[in-house]
Amino acid sequence: MTTTMTTPLQDNAHQSSRPKLWRRLLRGYVRQEKGTLAAAIVCMAIAAGATAALAKLMEPVLDEVFVNKSAGSLMEIAGLVLLTFVAKGVATYGETVLMTGVGLRIVARLQQQVGSHLLQSDLAYFHRKPTGVLISHVTQDINQLRYAVSNAVTAIGKDSLTLIALLAVMLWQDWQLACIAFVALPIAILPIRWIGRRVRREASGAQAQQASLSSLLMQLFQGIRYVKAYNAEGLESDRLAQQVAQTQAYQMALVRVKAAAHPLMEALGGVAIVLVIVYGGGQVMEGARTTGSFFSFITALLLAYEPVKRLTHLNANLQEGLASAARVFDLLDEQPQVVDQPGAKALQVSQVSGGQVVFDKVSFAYVPGQPVLQNLSFTVAAGQMVAVVGPSGAGKSTIANLLLRFHEPMAGQLLVDNQDIAAVTQASLRDAIAFVGQEIYLFNDSVSANIAYNQPADEATIQAAAQAASADDFIADLPDGLASLVGELGNRLSGGQRQRIALARALLRDAPILLLDEATSALDPQSERNVLASLKRLRGNKTTIMIAHRLSTIIEADNILVLADGQLAEQGTHDQLLKRDGVYARLYQQPEEALSRQQAVA
Repeated sequence: MTTTMTTPLQDNAHQSSRPKLWRRLLRGYVRQEKGTLAAAIVCMAIAAGATAALAKLMEPVLDEVFVNKSAGSLMEIAGLVLLTFVAKGVATYGETVLMTGVGLRIVARLQQQVGSHLLQSDLAYFHRKPTGVLISHVTQDINQLRYAVSNAVTAIGKDSLTLIALLAVMLWQDWQLACIAFVALPIAILPIRWIGRRVRREASGAQAQQASLSSLLMQLFQGIRYVKAYNAEGLESDRLAQQVAQTQAYQMALVRVKAAAHPLMEALGGVAIVLVIVYGGGQVMEGARTTGSFFSFITALLLAYEPVKRLTHLNANLQEGLASAARVFDLLDEQPQVVDQPGAKALQVSQVSGGQVVFDKVSFAYVPGQPVLQNLSFTVAAGQMVAVVGPSGAGKSTIANLLLRFHEPMAGQLLVDNQDIAAVTQASLRDAIAFVGQEIYLFNDSVSANIAYNQPADEATIQAAAQAASADDFIADLPDGLASLVGELGNRLSGGQRQRIALARALLRDAPILLLDEATSALDPQSERNVLASLKRLRGNKTTIMIAHRLSTIIEADNILVLADGQLAEQGTHDQLLKRDGVYARLYQQPEEALSRQQAVA
């Protein structure tokens, strides 16, 4: 079983950061609720006072009613008891509603902040972090943090006030007996601190394991077609069972550590009550105190026992919350590497004659020491249609990633209309580019909402874009036409249908640069011919960069860039490259390319 261990050095680092984490949590989120918290504390104080009053009322109940048989006192004391219970119930209701609202609002603010922060993060960050882990941060970690905050405030407020009120009753009645009752508590301090440290360590492991389980489930559900196609249900079920067992083991370890405080407190509580019974009972038998005062003291002690236990568990709850806080704040502190420079201006691209793209000695590597592009230079003139081809792994899609500024080049410059894209705002750069990638993503929304994604458009404009992408025929056959839901990840549509909707989305954007990364790879030959014909007709003066795997799609390109090993091996028109008999000619003569050409002719 995989385990997550924390070294003593790491544990000390966590402990030293605890005040910093709480200050950040209190200042950033809890302080905004100070008005509600004040009202909740008033309710807690009323509930605490009512609890102490109930203990004190035990004395007249026994002495006046049962011992002295005072009928006049019976109804008066009964009325006071009822009033005390009503006050406690109303105050507890108010405190619960107010504190729950505080917790939910803190969760909402944190979830919104974390979600917005993730949306601003680099693409590389999402490649490093499994989706299930990120979702776990936004849901489980933040909810755990809410419980810790609620428990902390409740324990510090309600339980502390209740304990103080009950202790005041006991001290008023007999300060010596009160000291005897609480003499055992200091013994528990060191074990409770040790339990708190273990809880934080085990909570970190349990939360990480839960995130791994969420990630695995997401992979299985998204890849269910392949699981079934390869008859891998048994394999994945075993893998899931192993992950569930590991998660359970971590959670049980956490439960055992948290539960370790119970026998300690029960034993110490038992010792305290025995001492009170022996000492106080002796006083009653000697006539030094009344039966009512003794039972009132015992009642106060028993009522104080529960808040004392909750306060001893406070450290464990706080440590569990701090483990979540550390993970959430680590995520919030992760800064994107691709950011707008101070004073960055908007990219200026003419809709009529703009859109020139220049790669000037660009080098890039996803993994240090493993270059994908090396000293790459080329120019795409404004209004040109340029194709980028090459064997798998040559760096074709990396060109798209760099042009969209999903990543920064390690060396060299990328220019759009003589403007360094590193010096302009990312928003203006991406507004100038209509992009269709090889991995098509559709949102679980209507067809029209996916085509007009983040772009204001009426139905006629959406219809025109769908027609240009050869998507109008199949959309008309859908049950609700443009209003039809596409399903999660577009799973109600075929691969070709999803790709045509993505093309329609790009065409609707009407940007000066059109960037297609194998955008027709899922289309049948006839649909591909229709889309390419539409692109040729609608492209007009747009600068078009087509990253292609099938060479039959780019024969009419104004210029073809051939990549090999991250470098520009050759460039020219289709006919020029065939005559050169180089890399392009060898790619064009491969059997799959011959089949593609036959299908295109057919």
